[in-house]
Amino acid sequence: MVASVGLGTAALAAGWKIIDNHALPGTVLRGSPGESGERLYRGFDLAFGTTISVQLLHDDERQANLAIEDAFAEAKKVDAVMSIHRKASQVFTLNAGGTLERPHPYLLTVLKAARDLSVLTDGAFDVTVQPLWRTYEQAEKEGGLPNDARIDHARAFVGWQHLAFDGKRVQLLHPGMAITLNGIAQGFATDLALARVRERGIGHALLDTGEYGAIGSRDHSRPWLLAVQDPRKREPMPQAFRMDGRCVATSGDYETHFSADYAQHHIFDPRTGKSPSELASVTVLAPTGIIADGLSTALMVMGKAKAMKLVASLENVDAMLIDKAGARWQSPGFPSA
Repeated sequence: MVASVGLGTAALAAGWKIIDNHALPGTVLRGSPGESGERLYRGFDLAFGTTISVQLLHDDERQANLAIEDAFAEAKKVDAVMSIHRKASQVFTLNAGGTLERPHPYLLTVLKAARDLSVLTDGAFDVTVQPLWRTYEQAEKEGGLPNDARIDHARAFVGWQHLAFDGKRVQLLHPGMAITLNGIAQGFATDLALARVRERGIGHALLDTGEYGAIGSRDHSRPWLLAVQDPRKREPMPQAFRMDGRCVATSGDYETHFSADYAQHHIFDPRTGKSPSELASVTVLAPTGIIADGLSTALMVMGKAKAMKLVASLENVDAMLIDKAGARWQSPGFPSA
């Protein structure tokens, strides 16, 4: 997880709903005008099972509110189409029946990006791992972890090559398959929300849909700053970094874990059916949210050596990796404060 850090304060953006009782979903907070006459507006809403937020600078309150509304509308649309839990979503329909007619253009965009990432990462990124999630979730309800036989059974239904799609239809080619877009959909929502904010003429904004995207700066002189969460202390690490126009996503073993030692968690290696054992978190900066989101998951699976090699080969992509013991690596272009 990445957290927004207010300059001169240790308050987290995600904690505003605790720090300020008025910062609840559906509210917009208005700051004091600066020397330019612009105010910092902060809006909050719900999507993807969490609180999402938009901060932006503008001198027109109506335009600021409309930009925030537009951003939230896009995020909610992505959630509605791609949720694995909502019965009305297209992903739910696909998983339930194995076939989806007339896929939404947003779904097709994400599925194509997912396929490209699967090819790029030699299968480390795979949206068809949902049967593994179901297996671990059921074992947790039973009070433990699945045994190797149950894992192998679920892994037989995993394979991104067996997901077919075009403009008319999406198909899971083997009965028992299912997909999850939780490792890429929020990054896509960030891209769409940022585009809508720009369309409103906003030049300075920070969006948090679970992954971050930013344009401009916090107040023309100070940058938007983020801090990577310490995967074990569950608080921001002391070194903040500036947003430089790229999007940011973090994957970590602490988000949802099935064992107290974080050895088994919500990220699965499709080849083994178990969680990757080396890294505790990966933070990626990339030109788009959809790439940052998908890569953060894939690099967790790949491990340090392969991950850093891949990052070095990609244009305008940087990463910070933290292993289970707390050791940290970052690529040369990873920004500092």
